[in-house]
This record gives sequence, structure tokens and C-alpha cells, in this order.
Amino acid sequence: MLYWLSEILHVNLLGYITIRAGIAFFLALFFTLFLMPRFIRWAQKTSSVQPINEWAPERHQSKAKTPTMGGIVFISATILASLITIKFSNLYAVGAVATLILFALIGFKDDFAKIKKNQNLAGLKARTKLLLQIISALMVAAFLYLLSDFNTNLYVPFVKNPVFDMGIYAIVFWIIVIISTSNAVNLTDGLDGLATVPSITALTSFSIIIYITGNVTISTYLLMPHINIGEVAIVSSALIGALTGFLWYNCHPAEIFMGDSGSLTIGAFLGYLAIISKSEILLLLIGSIFVIETLSVILQVGSYKLRKKRVFLMAPIHHHFEMKNWAENKIIVRFWIIATLSNVIALITLKIR
Repeated sequence: MLYWLSEILHVNLLGYITIRAGIAFFLALFFTLFLMPRFIRWAQKTSSVQPINEWAPERHQSKAKTPTMGGIVFISATILASLITIKFSNLYAVGAVATLILFALIGFKDDFAKIKKNQNLAGLKARTKLLLQIISALMVAAFLYLLSDFNTNLYVPFVKNPVFDMGIYAIVFWIIVIISTSNAVNLTDGLDGLATVPSITALTSFSIIIYITGNVTISTYLLMPHINIGEVAIVSSALIGALTGFLWYNCHPAEIFMGDSGSLTIGAFLGYLAIISKSEILLLLIGSIFVIETLSVILQVGSYKLRKKRVFLMAPIHHHFEMKNWAENKIIVRFWIIATLSNVIALITLKIR
């Protein structure tokens, strides 16, 4: 809308991606700060609260009356801010908004089932949720594959040229990237604000990478592939603003949780950003906390099935530190520090090719 106005009114300033990204950030921030307290009051009144897993550490039982589904608010704020600021002729930006919508619907369905039955494990069946994720990820991957100016090459950090062309198999790889990241963020969302700040740092890194990739001069200088994806940085910036507003209410002690409607959507969106910016491998470093949390679950389950022994006191790994009587704030802030440092390193690698 703003881009359209810039052309009608001849306001060149609104044509710049950086300006519209800044506007999107503050619009999403304002929408979230305005809507979230109203949503919290509604959730408390209707008992739309977070059912606590019976296997979770005992201290979590005190959070049983905390409202959930905050993801619906900040994802809606992101979509609204994006629709106001993006250029609709850019299909990558449209695909970004579509990814948010598709996975928010899956998360909402899962959250609503948990609230309705008042059981943490009573959401969508694992197979049903995975099937819906596969279908949604397939739609996104197929959309990207059919775009004429999008290549299917695989890029690796520190290497100037693509390793090889994945061809049609890129669709399978992209589906795995989106689903894996979606579930990884979902696993991380277990403490107040734990998933929020690592998501903000990852989105910030991808916003920078996407802006570089979309700029022919900078991408050429840094020996990075040039793809017309700069507009997606606006959607990413909007989500950063929305998450910043959400953190105001989600920091310890949390007044509201994001729920699957937030975590599944953030993860899928990060996967989408990694794919379009040709940073699928770099995603492992950008989303280091999500990777660590996921690996802790894989190690725990694998070890118990093979050796009947646990590697951690409890998985995901943030619960392990809870069982060691670490203060919740200490766990959260230390994970935030790790996420920030890994993203700084990831950005440094852009120059080393």
C-alpha cells in the first residue's frame, strides 16, 4: 500500500525498502502493544490458558493459569503491517506472508485443541500435525520452485560458488528445512521469553542477509547470489517489531505464552528466509539455540531407546538446567547470549568467502 502511494504521490522516500522496513517494524510493534493486553484480558475471562505438561518440572505448575495463543496476536500484527508496507508485485514477499498464514493456522488449531480439552498433550495428533506441516511446506516449496528467477543451487558458508544444483530435489530439501525449523522453535518455547529473543536475533540476521541478497551492488561485492528478495526484509522487520512488543508481556514472569500458533509459525518463517537467501546451511548457526534444543531431544530419546539411559536429567535441554536448580532467568539470559553471539559470528562469515 505504501509503495503504491509512493508512486501515486511521487514520494520517493516510501519507495526505499529500508524506510518501509522501519515503518513495518513500528506498525507491528504498535499493533502488538495495543492488542496484546486486550487479548490477555479476553483469554483470562474465557480460560484460554496454557495446560501444563504433567512431565514438566514442578515449578511450571504455577504457570497453569497463564494465557496462551499470544502468537495469534503478533502474527496478525506482522501480517497487517506487512500488507501495508510491502510491494505486492514481489512474489517473494507475498510468499512470506502466505507462509505466516499457513503455519499460524496449524498452530492455532493445535492450541485450540489443547485449551478445549485442558491438556497439554491433547492438541493435534503428531501424525496429523506433521501431515499439515508437510502439505503447507510443500505448497511453499513448490511456489518457490516455480518462480522463474529462483535457482535451486545449494550454497555453503566460506565457499564462493554453489556446491551443486539440487534441481527438483530442492523441493524435498526445502520441505525438510521448513518443517525442521518450525518444530525446533516449538521445542525451544518452554520458558518465559526463551524462544522470543533468539527468534529476534535470527530474524535480524536474515533481514540483513536478505537485504544484501536483494541488492545487486552489495551482493556482488560480497560474492553472494543476487535474487530479487529485498522486499521480504520488510516482512521480517515487521515480525521483529511484533516480537519486540510480545516480549514486553512474555518476559519473566510471563503474562502470556506464544503457543504453537507463534512458535510453529516463527520456525517455518525462518526456514523460508533461509531458503530464499540461500542460507540453509548457515541457518544451523543463526538458529543455534533451536539446533541445540532439538539435538538434546534427539540424543535423549535415542540414548534411552538404545541404552535405556538418559543423557540429560530432562529434555529439551532447558529443562535439564531447571532440574539442576538453575534460576529460570539465568537459563533464559544465557541462552539469549549464546543466540546473539552465534548470530554475530554468522554475519561475520558473509565476508569470508
